Amino acid sequence: MSIIKKLASQTAVYGLSSIFGRFLNYLLVPLYTYYFTAAEYGVVSEFYAYAGFFSVLLLFGFETGYFRFRDKEHTGRDLAYSTALLFVVLINIGFFGLILLVNTQLSAALNYANHPEYVLCFSLILILDAVAAIPFARLRAENKALRFAGVKIIEILLTVLLSLFFIIYCPKVYATNPESWIALIYNPAIGIGYIFIANLMASAFKFLLLSPQLSGLAWGFDRVLFGRMVRYSLPMVVIGFAGIINEMLDRALLKYLLPYDVQTNMKMLGIYSACYKLSILMSLFIQAFRYAAEPFFFAYADKSDARKVYAVVLKFFVIFCVFIFLLVTLFIDFFQYFVGDEFRAGLEVVPILLMANLCLGIYINLSIWYKLTDRTLLGALVSLAGAALTIVLNLWWIPLLGYVGSAWATLACYASMAIVSYLLGQKYYPVDYQVKRILAYIGLGIGLYFAHGQLLVFITWQPWLLASTLMLLYVLITGLFEGRQTAAPNA
Repeated sequence: MSIIKKLASQTAVYGLSSIFGRFLNYLLVPLYTYYFTAAEYGVVSEFYAYAGFFSVLLLFGFETGYFRFRDKEHTGRDLAYSTALLFVVLINIGFFGLILLVNTQLSAALNYANHPEYVLCFSLILILDAVAAIPFARLRAENKALRFAGVKIIEILLTVLLSLFFIIYCPKVYATNPESWIALIYNPAIGIGYIFIANLMASAFKFLLLSPQLSGLAWGFDRVLFGRMVRYSLPMVVIGFAGIINEMLDRALLKYLLPYDVQTNMKMLGIYSACYKLSILMSLFIQAFRYAAEPFFFAYADKSDARKVYAVVLKFFVIFCVFIFLLVTLFIDFFQYFVGDEFRAGLEVVPILLMANLCLGIYINLSIWYKLTDRTLLGALVSLAGAALTIVLNLWWIPLLGYVGSAWATLACYASMAIVSYLLGQKYYPVDYQVKRILAYIGLGIGLYFAHGQLLVFITWQPWLLASTLMLLYVLITGLFEGRQTAAPNA
């Protein structure tokens, strides 16, 4: 349990910073959804969907590759770090050159011919974030969670402040005094483009804060090591790309597959994307866990009790994820106010997306089998199968069910990937996961969610009291069963 507590403490550091940072970022959701229409917010969502795909390609899997090959003894001249960093820098310089050549044609193809600055601005954000990912990976590997968290929080805080400045302050001053100094930096025609500008400025400042870590470029480039890193990391690109398909493709396809006119499709895309944000608490925890767990899994792999620890980690991970699922779904009447009234028509997808994220988290836990056994190619095949399922189900269900079909496709994909990964893991890296207990906790959470919906028909006063009672019931049941297992480990 001491190892679990250590992992939990690392997750807490990453988690608190992520929660604080994402909470600040989360405040942008009501800002965007109250100040822009659903169709305008759909434009932002579309670009972020595309960004997910490019973020994988521009990093080339070298984040995980660095964890696998980093030099633990000579950290002052870690060739794995300098090799990975130099390679990622060169890839992104080439990418920016390509964007400069095709920006006009690409903007026209995306129906943004009047705003080519959208593509240019977003490509710069992608480049800065991709290059910064390697220094961030080094901070995680060296357990410098506080510095990692500090830089992340500063970036998000700056994004929020700049967004408030450009979206609220500037239009207000410009409307009352268009001849003021604001006219030098603010143009109302840019509109939602200021969302991209705020993100770019914050990413640039983050890059500046990480400049001390960039000194590693001078440590050299090892061609032999680079070859080994490419062979290991290339399947990670496939895995990452497939993961982005599973996570982002629905928002890219809704614009084209919904059976309405373009304006209505963009409105539906905006509604779905805003409601997707309501699953943020689950995503926050999974992200924080991944930051802490990935280097932990690699570092602990040689211990005699590693597999036992991995099994316990997954169980407690699921317990906490189900808690988050209940917190959001039972108190949805509160969480709905984080999006504008126009966007609340899509609240029905929130429980589906929360459960999908839980399955994604389980898959992340289970994926240690191919990372620790260097079977990344086989892991890539699992991700590709999931991506294929996502594509097929979205093409099938979006015209029939609208954006609700996208939510169900996401759940089906992640659940399938978790099952397949578990089966393969038991063959190549068997871990004695407590499957029955894990499924029981998930079933308990779903059961309490449906019970809440039925009981609300009869208990119409103080609905928060009913939700609180069901939350407490979950905590008591899990506490009772886990207390018994601690007292009798063989039970």
